Formats: sequence, C-alpha cells, structure tokens
Amino acid sequence: MMTDPIADMLTRIRNAQMAKLPRVKMPLSKLKLNIAEILKQEGYVGDIKKVEEGIPKMLILELKYDGKKPAISEIKRESKPGHRMYKKATELPKILNDYGFAIISTSKGLMTNKQARKAGLGGEVICTIY
Repeated sequence: MMTDPIADMLTRIRNAQMAKLPRVKMPLSKLKLNIAEILKQEGYVGDIKKVEEGIPKMLILELKYDGKKPAISEIKRESKPGHRMYKKATELPKILNDYGFAIISTSKGLMTNKQARKAGLGGEVICTIY
C-alpha cells in the first residue's frame, strides 16, 4: 500500500532520469496528470500519454535531456502527508530566483508559484522543481 502517491511519482521521475531512461511509467490519477501537464507546460518533460486499458490505468511521461544532462536538476516533495505546508500568496517560495518553480494546490486547481502569486492565491506547496 502506497501512502504518498505524489512522492512515488517524483521518485519514479528522479530514478528514471538517473538511469537515463527515455520515458517513465506510473499509475494514473487526476492529480498526477495535472502535475505532469504543468511539467510539460514548463518544458521539463515531453509528451504525456494516458493508457486507459488495463488495471491499473497508466501515465507515461517522455523525459527530456540536454545532451546527457536531465532537464530536471532537482525535484523535491515539499508538503508531506505527515507535515502539510500551506503558504499565503505573499509567502509563496521563489525557487532559484524564479528560474525554478513550485507546484501549488490552490482553490482554483494546481498551478505554478508564479501563476498563483499573479492570481493572488495561496495554497499547499506540493513540490519544487528546477
């Protein structure tokens, strides 16, 4: 039984990049799909594919590399099930002077820290990426 599926997703991405794999496969959920879409929108992963047949349904991410170096230098889970991290819009973190970004769960859905700051929304800091 998995207690933190988001941490599992981030670990699968981290491990696949260390092994220089072209893609990573994980169980599908709406939250994981939204995180993957933000990663794609920010240019850290390539194509996203949902495999609907079979149990469990799967999510496949195409990983990006700059030569041999992975596009994602670090991906870290911030808010954990045992220690949730909520921030106001004015307190949202700046990751590497805004070269990186954080994924925030707001009342309007998942968005980056920059989008949440612009919209004046706070929320739970899911993870940081750069």
